[in-house]
Parts: sequence; C-alpha cells; structure tokens
Amino acid sequence: MADIFDVIADGTRRDILQLLRERAASGERGTSVSQIVHQLEVSQPTVSKHLKVLREAELVSVREEGQHRYYSLSIGPLDAVDDWLMPFLLDDIDMDAAPVTLPDSAAHAAEVMGRAAASAKHVVASALKKLPGR
Repeated sequence: MADIFDVIADGTRRDILQLLRERAASGERGTSVSQIVHQLEVSQPTVSKHLKVLREAELVSVREEGQHRYYSLSIGPLDAVDDWLMPFLLDDIDMDAAPVTLPDSAAHAAEVMGRAAASAKHVVASALKKLPGR
C-alpha cells in the first residue's frame, strides 16, 4: 500500500476526496466517475487513474451497479495523518497557561457535542466494518 502522505500530496486526489466528502454530507450514497469528471472538470482517464490510487490506499470504496461505479469516502486511513499531525498542533497550546473556564451552559454544550461526536465516530466505524469486502 502506498504511503498515505504520498497519496494525499496530489491536489487532484485531494479534490476528489473533498468532493466525495461534500456529496456524502449532502446524503448521497456514492458518486459516479462521470459526476467527478463533470464537477472537477478533469478528464475521465485522469479521474480513473487517481481513483485507482485512492482505492489502493483504501481512501475510497466502490460500489458497482450494472456498468456504473459509485465511489464513497473511507476516512479510516486518514487516522494516520491525524495521529502524525496532532503533536504539531498540540505544540501550539501553552500548557502553562491558566485554564479557560467556560460558563456552565457552554461546558454542558461542549460535553454533549463531544459525546455526540464520539458516538457518531463509533457508529461510522462499526458501519464501515460491516461493508462487504472489508
């Protein structure tokens, strides 16, 4: 498998990932090659080449319906990028600074959002594991 950083270093592949993320957020179950070609205004062979790299890196999954292929984002491999970046982001936090105290309502809202995010991540991870071919 290719190094995840090499895979996401290419701008066209990042554009494809972004498009798949946006379309999934709007409720679509997959995006066809022709939709990607049209949206990004890139040639079909170029899109196919990049989708192959993204499939090999397990950043996208493909669902076939007849002669059509529909691609969806698979975010699992991006955890490696997140793990690598976090120490750099944490370096910007002043650990000696006085802690910020939130009002009770904001602290409660933050707790609820954190729990919801953790729950959603678990649900998505569980659903992805149940997909055929995983």
